[in-house]
Amino acid sequence: MHRHLGDRRFVLTLPRAVTLQILHPAIAAALASHTRTGLWEHKKRAVSTMITIAYSRRDLRSVIRVGHEHVKGRDNLGRRYHALNPEIFFFQHATYVDALFTSIDTFSTPLSAPQRERLYLDCLAWYRRYGISTRGVPTTWSEFTTYFDQACDGLLRRTEHGDHLVSQALRPDAWTPKWLPEGVVRALSHDRARDLLDIDVSATDRAVLSVYARTVRAGAALAPRRMRRLPQARTTDNGQLTLSD
Repeated sequence: MHRHLGDRRFVLTLPRAVTLQILHPAIAAALASHTRTGLWEHKKRAVSTMITIAYSRRDLRSVIRVGHEHVKGRDNLGRRYHALNPEIFFFQHATYVDALFTSIDTFSTPLSAPQRERLYLDCLAWYRRYGISTRGVPTTWSEFTTYFDQACDGLLRRTEHGDHLVSQALRPDAWTPKWLPEGVVRALSHDRARDLLDIDVSATDRAVLSVYARTVRAGAALAPRRMRRLPQARTTDNGQLTLSD
């Protein structure tokens, strides 16, 4: 996981995760009601913190609790939510896991079946670092894919909060995703998001993604390892460079 999560290419697939998140009524409500900046400025801080937690040698569970304990309310369906609810928290984590695997398949070398299992086990270890209950969490890659398909089919729907965030999710205006061509964002979107948000992925979009992916792979092959890494993955708690990959 340390080889892939800290790679800048992971950030390129974050719109895929975010478009799924805004279709989850509770997550959409939390983003719409508790985010004081633009959606992508918020995601820059939130995802950077997630990656820091994955790489840090310190126990940072308190960061998650302090940052989320006030995030609660009612969604557009009238149901109470709390950001630390394990089912809600794990689904959000799952969207990032899906984005991570998509990033590898698209912008790097696709993983073998054993490598997928190993990476998913590492993603579980990453999740445990948040200090959120793991009861009912899928324990294998196969179980995860079944869970994720069922969750996307059963949990996701359009709501007023989500609709308010759609344009921001599909047209990132901050951080690395803001440089993504719109066709790439559409082509990388999850099938369930395409269905619910009426995202039309054209042949041109797929061609743009193909060219963009080849360019990213070629650039990554030439770039020094340090330059491929996000800042949170380049340093340890002591500020020293890590060569984890």
